[in-house]
Amino acid sequence: MLLTTGAESNEAAIRMAKLVTGKHEIVAFAKSWHGMTHAAAAATYSAGHRGYGPTPPGNFAIPTPNPYRPDFTTSDGELDWQRQLDYGFALVDAQSSGSLAACIVEPILSSGGIIEPPPGYFAALARKCRERGMLLIVDEAQTGLCRTGTWYAFQRDGIVPDILTLSKTLGAGLPLAAMITTEEIEQRAHELGYLFYTTHVSDPLVAAVGNTVLDVLQQEQMDVRTRELGEFLRAGLLEIRNRHDVVGDVRGRGLMQGIELVLDRETREGSDALGAHVTRRCLELGLHMNVVQLPGMGSVFRIAPPLTTTREELALGLEILDEAIGEAALSFPR
Repeated sequence: MLLTTGAESNEAAIRMAKLVTGKHEIVAFAKSWHGMTHAAAAATYSAGHRGYGPTPPGNFAIPTPNPYRPDFTTSDGELDWQRQLDYGFALVDAQSSGSLAACIVEPILSSGGIIEPPPGYFAALARKCRERGMLLIVDEAQTGLCRTGTWYAFQRDGIVPDILTLSKTLGAGLPLAAMITTEEIEQRAHELGYLFYTTHVSDPLVAAVGNTVLDVLQQEQMDVRTRELGEFLRAGLLEIRNRHDVVGDVRGRGLMQGIELVLDRETREGSDALGAHVTRRCLELGLHMNVVQLPGMGSVFRIAPPLTTTREELALGLEILDEAIGEAALSFPR
């Protein structure tokens, strides 16, 4: 189904999952972002909940597996994601009325802070879903279509979602999103009279653009190109971290990476003010970045340049970022 935004595609996906399972409860990460429409907003926990009244019943959050800020740890201090996942679903099971329909997740949590769950996590999550008769919805609005160095970010983990949602890259700047599922789920939804409709559903103009985008991605092997540029970007970001103590972490894949600024590497204390300071200096030097600064997330820089970016453009961006961080490290009070 072709729609206009990522939120709409997630709305359609959640609605389909509820219909075909006959259930209504939805699980998402506690740092998730899936959109600002009704069901998508109810499954969004990184922002946007306060002040808008109650969300639909049956929405549950599980802990976000953040290797840089682990809440469950092994004996050597690393994230114990299996124990965290078990705990999260134990809480879900305790609260559920027995009507678990789906779990919706981003392969790399974008607005949550460029958080990439460790290898093995999503395979274990998929097992949790199968055990409960839930569908797994993978939201690749930001990660899909070659951005992370593979066509879809979920490919790293060897899983296949029951429902996949896409947007952003698919429309190349025009409003185009997609909700994709299996023949079996589609057939069951059809038999049950699935209904989701908007003014521009399956609009032929943007559909033609989407087909062209897919052709270009294939012809120019954008997955390979993004993977190579991503390695160059990561090497540059790691060099910046090595030079500046205020850079606590570098993470992400391909052309979707991030850095986290900290006041102290030992305590890992973040600072929105430090992030804002570096952002302003970057803009003065000619680099517009870190545009969206959610409360508590201003020290995490989301770096997602166009797939058509060049190595020279990345090098210039890294140079400016290095200079801005270096100046902030000297002048910002800590």
